[in-house]
Amino acid sequence: MFQTQIITIPILPFGMVNAHLIRSEAGCVLIDTGIPGSELKIGKVLAEHGLTFRDIKLIVVTHAHTDHAGSAARVRALSGAPILAHQNDADFYSRKEPMTYCTTSWVGKLFLKTPVPHEPYDGFVPDIMMSNGHTVNLLDFGVDGIVRHTGGHTPGSIAVELSSQDMMVGDLIASGILIGGVIRKGRAIRPPFEDDPATVSRELIRMVQSGGKRFHMGHGGPLEVREVLRHAQALAKLAGNPCVSGQCKHVHH
Repeated sequence: MFQTQIITIPILPFGMVNAHLIRSEAGCVLIDTGIPGSELKIGKVLAEHGLTFRDIKLIVVTHAHTDHAGSAARVRALSGAPILAHQNDADFYSRKEPMTYCTTSWVGKLFLKTPVPHEPYDGFVPDIMMSNGHTVNLLDFGVDGIVRHTGGHTPGSIAVELSSQDMMVGDLIASGILIGGVIRKGRAIRPPFEDDPATVSRELIRMVQSGGKRFHMGHGGPLEVREVLRHAQALAKLAGNPCVSGQCKHVHH
């Protein structure tokens, strides 16, 4: 079993956008890559820990939004590491199809009117393409854990579940004021966009029941179990899918 260290990479201040590095004695796995141009910040954090891009053995992209996949192609070029992602977001990664959004509140509606969610990034084809029902064991990359498809946030959202009871959940959950923000970072909130809250609720509860203790996210966090459960139970009470975005092209709307 490999002992691991989780290093948070602050892509934007105050936890507004995070990437994460899972470090072990056998190598590193990078979880998400931030907005386009974030390779410089990733490289700086690597150097602070005596590492280089070549120490990255795998790049896991949790979903296709630009603040998570934006620098994936560039980091792959710098590290030589393969990209792992899910096939249900593949057309978004390759830029074959425009990203779709299901807003969760007025914050999401307002955010959608800004250039940020639509910022283009270099398209790519994942080297390891997950399919539905497929899990990936990370032991081959020096980390004791698995990658599992969750859906919920986007069709191809995935999460990393470590034997250390740390869950790397991308945007299944967020925290704080203004997704990260400077206050209430321990309070779970919905991200600005979310396809299917019922699926998110089930997946968060499943991860808690499977032993998850700490939840690391792309915005804010980390969160402890009690707060994750409170949020998951609140999501379960929502009636149907509250997608109201005029840009949503999901076939079930």
